[in-house]
This record gives sequence, structure tokens and C-alpha cells, in this order.
Amino acid sequence: MANTKVLAVLALLQVLSLHVHAVSAANHKPSAGGTCRVSGVLHGKSGKCKKLNGSDCCVEGHKYPQFRCSPPVSAKTPATLTLNSFEKGKDGGGPAFCDHRFHKDSTMVVALSSGWLRLDGTSRCGKMVRVTANGRSVLAKVVDECDSVNGCDEEHNFEPPCPNNVVDGSPAVWKALGLKESLGEVKVTWSDV
Repeated sequence: MANTKVLAVLALLQVLSLHVHAVSAANHKPSAGGTCRVSGVLHGKSGKCKKLNGSDCCVEGHKYPQFRCSPPVSAKTPATLTLNSFEKGKDGGGPAFCDHRFHKDSTMVVALSSGWLRLDGTSRCGKMVRVTANGRSVLAKVVDECDSVNGCDEEHNFEPPCPNNVVDGSPAVWKALGLKESLGEVKVTWSDV
């Protein structure tokens, strides 16, 4: 009887934990028309996570929300700009998804959340996008995916899946926008060019 109660409490805690993560992920989602809900959960595995540019490292057994969609794209799509190095041996993990190459920190490149990169019916690999923050705009080439489904493995630097609304910019993008890298993430808008 006592074991049954303990199991019931543990099951309830798991459900509550999943709900908290889903709500947390939803809070990263901008209020754009349409919906994009959590489509699954990834069970975390820890590993050798390089803690560069504010990397969030996976926690063993933690449940991370997965997204197979992103909010709709518009002329001013709200997003969260994060900082990422696309250089070999840095926090970006392996070569870029789109061109299978590494890119210097001095190049204007970005990664987009999975839904924006290719899952909304538009392939943005190799295309230019406009990123705007604080009255400044820059053009950057889309070279990589900020994977919203997979993570917690060596390929993803043992980081959890991305939220569904991320533009992951190189240090050059941050510099051109006049943003301090120490902020780690900033609200921006972006659009196709």
C-alpha cells in the first residue's frame, strides 16, 4: 500500500515536471498568430558540455520539451536572439547543418529553430535573413539549425533542444547589432529577405 502511494506521488511529480517545462518553453514563444505547442519530451543525458556563450547543459533524466514547429513567419517575426560560435571546437558542436562547414566568428551567420529552418515548408538553408534589434538591422546567412527536437548528445554539445523561436547568431551578428554578448539572449525580430 505504501509503495502504491509513493509510485502515485512520483507519477504526479513527473506530470507536474512535464507541465512546468512545457509552460517554460511556451514562455519563450512569442505571441504571433497561430500556435505551436510542445510535440514531445526528450529525456536528458549529461555529457561533456562546453560552457561557452552561456550554454545550457543537459541534466541527466531531466525532461526537455521538443517542438516540430515554430510560430508563423511575418515581416517582423518576434524571436529570441541567442549567441553561438560556429567555429570548430566551440559551442556550436559539429559543422553547420546547411553546408556541413564551420564558420568564423567574424562572419554574419545564424541558425534558426527547426520549424523556421525547414519544417514550415520553406527551406531557408543558404538564404539571407534580416535581424533587427534596437533600431539596427543586419543581413545574415542561414547556415545551421537550432535543433528544437534533438539534443543532449555530442552532436548538440550536450545542450537541450532549442525553443521554437530562436535565431542563434554569431558574434559578428551581435556586434553589428551593437549588442553586448554578456546579455546571452535578446528579443529581436527577423524576416526573410
